[in-house]
Amino acid sequence: MSIVKRVIKNSIERLEIDELLSKEFEQAGYGGISLAKTPLGTQITLYTMRPGRVIGKRGRSIKTVSERLEQELKLPNPQITVVEVEIPELNPNIMASRIANALERGVHFRRAIFWALRRIMDSGALGCEVTLRGKLRSDRHHFEKISEGYLPKSGDPSIKYVRKATIHIKMKMGVYGITVKIVPSEAIFPDKVKLDALPDIEAKEEADQGGSNQKSLEKAIEKNDEKAEPENATASKNEIEKGEE
Repeated sequence: MSIVKRVIKNSIERLEIDELLSKEFEQAGYGGISLAKTPLGTQITLYTMRPGRVIGKRGRSIKTVSERLEQELKLPNPQITVVEVEIPELNPNIMASRIANALERGVHFRRAIFWALRRIMDSGALGCEVTLRGKLRSDRHHFEKISEGYLPKSGDPSIKYVRKATIHIKMKMGVYGITVKIVPSEAIFPDKVKLDALPDIEAKEEADQGGSNQKSLEKAIEKNDEKAEPENATASKNEIEKGEE
């Protein structure tokens, strides 16, 4: 099998696994997966807000899903590891699901996406963009896009650091598409320069200024002493003459 066909096959397989798990654990705060193939089988790391619901009582839910993956998708020996998401607001899958739930409950679309953007930025994200597409205001297709912070659009930083998720929901007017892009706080960009040695330089400059001020003060004291010496000498001579008289 050529490299191109292998990449396409792996991408389709990953998409099928992601769709099955997202439908199965939608109510558990599904946050995406990471896939790794080993000689012993397929290692799947599942990120979620509620690990207890994913695992189930005595691990029944995990066993059932593993059997489905093996039977329906022909996945060899799937092994699922459940990881709890520490900051759900920085996970695009979870935030897109929250927006979808808000729209299904009847919340206005602008209020839902602005609420999500505020929660994401308050959690420490460097940048965020939320896009909602569909028949929002009339029978014609529209889209609403809001963004805040720093969000690269192209190049290696956009591929490496930008987290992206898209969810589709069925509404009365038709299908809505929700896309959330998040730049986490730990992202490091090549065009953002940070000078760590700046405080040391400032301290050195202050020390140099302090030394020069001390030297100028000592010179001023020496000059004053030199001026004061003749006056004191004349005063002592006058006192001696008065004493002799």
